[in-house]
Amino acid sequence: MTESILGPRRYRNADAMLAAADPVWQAAAANGLIGITADSESNNRLIVRETGHEFANMVSCSYLGLNNHPAILAGAVDALTEARGTSLVLSTTRIRHNLLVRMEEELGELFGAHILPGASCTTLTAGILPLIASGHLDGTCQGGGGPRVMVFDRFCHFCMAYMKPVCADESLVLTCPHNDLNYLEDICRKYPRVAYVADGAYSMGGTAALDGLLELQDRYGLFLYIDDSHSLSIAGERGEGYVRSRLEMNPLTVITASLGKAFGTSGGVAMLGNREQFEFLHRHAGPIGWSQNIPLPMVGASLASAAIHRSPELGELQAKLARNIELFDELLPTTFAGNGLPVRRVDVGEGERAVKLSAQLFERGFYSSAVFFPIVPKGEAGLRLMLRADMDERLIREFAGHVKELTADL
Repeated sequence: MTESILGPRRYRNADAMLAAADPVWQAAAANGLIGITADSESNNRLIVRETGHEFANMVSCSYLGLNNHPAILAGAVDALTEARGTSLVLSTTRIRHNLLVRMEEELGELFGAHILPGASCTTLTAGILPLIASGHLDGTCQGGGGPRVMVFDRFCHFCMAYMKPVCADESLVLTCPHNDLNYLEDICRKYPRVAYVADGAYSMGGTAALDGLLELQDRYGLFLYIDDSHSLSIAGERGEGYVRSRLEMNPLTVITASLGKAFGTSGGVAMLGNREQFEFLHRHAGPIGWSQNIPLPMVGASLASAAIHRSPELGELQAKLARNIELFDELLPTTFAGNGLPVRRVDVGEGERAVKLSAQLFERGFYSSAVFFPIVPKGEAGLRLMLRADMDERLIREFAGHVKELTADL
């Protein structure tokens, strides 16, 4: 008898996922919604070179429009000129360019935390989560307390859920119903050391139940690992994000965030509670210390963005974004209307219907993402779109009008 090599599939099942998802992906491809190539004049005007079709990008995560900001583009060029190279191309554990050190310091001062940079949030997550699971990322990083039970929110971003099998080699891994504080408190009562892995502002809309999480942290010593990529720059007086603006940094909290969304540049950062964690992760967090970190032109762009974050312009852009969100919610109320964050989802039910709606809108000059399982739960497919500060009122009104017309019979 041939021995079975089928894995235990405790945390992933590619066969089941592909059987459910790939037909819809194939439908999206058949409708020309995947693999689009375009030139761009702005976030609001992209052009398919072969056909001349023009469309507005309704799914850009550049919530403040900073990806096109002249000062940020100039910052990238200046850094390239100063450094005379794209990067040092070696482990940042060994040598860090002074431009990167300056970025760490400026963002640390801006966000009130010790800043650990990485090539992306995925890289940071891959390096940090296993060390939380093993119990070594504590206040002094001396270990000895033992592993932590890792509780992943059901809706946490794929880059975190992807690490479940790795964390499970170190500790017990559980999946928590979304924002279910009662479930989480039961786990905290049962086990002495627990970590919770979640988003701050979720990529499909909504936020973490932060007040309750902080109560559990205070009561049980709950470790919080929160990816707040979708609120960095748009929340907080200095753009520190939804989570950081609502808590004091401490050794039991790590906040990661992408610099490639509203911040307008590239790479990711982890906000840490003390310098010991920074040094420990530089030594032991694998992918974070490998030779690929944030390219120096993007470090220069990030320094320029930091300067904008210290200026009155940040508040002006945040106010423009808030007005656009309010206008959209007035024209087309959706599930998360009124939460002040820019991610919106128009629910239509089945994946094929979401693909059809996305294709119809693309024909009319608007690209919005059809989202379906496993991006969202089965039966909850729809369109995902993001509001931005650089959208004008006419664009928002036109888009909302088209959506209402095309969904009138749903």
